[in-house]
Amino acid sequence: MQITPGGDAGDPDRPLSADEVLQLLRSRWQASYGLQLVQRHGRLYFQVMWTYLEQQSFPLGPEAYREALEELVATLNGLGVAAQVRSWLQTTRDKPRLGKALSLPLELPPGRASEFLL
Repeated sequence: MQITPGGDAGDPDRPLSADEVLQLLRSRWQASYGLQLVQRHGRLYFQVMWTYLEQQSFPLGPEAYREALEELVATLNGLGVAAQVRSWLQTTRDKPRLGKALSLPLELPPGRASEFLL
């Protein structure tokens, strides 16, 4: 992860970047796992899937994975949940396993949930 001069690494509310998320995934689990947002029962969840870019059977190439990651990170930042996701990726004790994604129930700021949940 690169920090700009006068960096903001200590600011937990700073936006996530695709590079930061990728670095967190690789440092925690040595793989570039698939990520997604899922809506269930009126809640929004951030999920780390069990498939990863380094697998031959992964459905995306490196460029498409990067584009999807950047889009997801932009959505997370727009939802105002960057700090939650960052903290969870740094501290969760679980690991994605075949057929079992890791799920973080997101706590959306008031007013933001209505934009994403129907």
